Amino acid sequence: MNVAGPSDGGNTRSWLLVGGSVVVALLLVGIYLAAGGASYTPEKTRDPCKHRPWTNPESLSDFANQFSISALDGAACELGVSREALAQALATPVAREQFLERYDISDAELARAIRASLLRTVDDAENAGALSPLLADPLRSTLKQIPLDQAIELVNDASSLLSNVQGFLGPAGELLEQLLP
Repeated sequence: MNVAGPSDGGNTRSWLLVGGSVVVALLLVGIYLAAGGASYTPEKTRDPCKHRPWTNPESLSDFANQFSISALDGAACELGVSREALAQALATPVAREQFLERYDISDAELARAIRASLLRTVDDAENAGALSPLLADPLRSTLKQIPLDQAIELVNDASSLLSNVQGFLGPAGELLEQLLP
């Protein structure tokens, strides 16, 4: 029977591996600290009341993305909360209830803020030349009467509404793409 003793080469190799691992770990921490890792601060959330310029959308998807962000910014500004907090609140009915309670906001105030932000978003898109006046006026009329749940869905994902409109129009849906500058 062969029993390994303290002078066995395998034991020395194990200690070298452990020591090498510690050196590499310390080296990694040193590099991280040298690169400024000790002073990391998360980026501040953007002020939702600060104007966000519209760009000329290349597709309905681009338009829908800008529409949703602008609508979230507008409603968050009206309510005095961050866009991120509002986006999380609008994700589920439970999150919405918690949000309303936390910020002491009524359903009516939320509805007013969302509708106002949707109308402001249409104005911004039209003023930037990203939305044709031929679509802007009927869209405003619709948004003034839209139920809160549908307004929230539109803020969360404008692409679903635009896809439904395009699907409803069928082959004429290409006209919708052409009405977007």
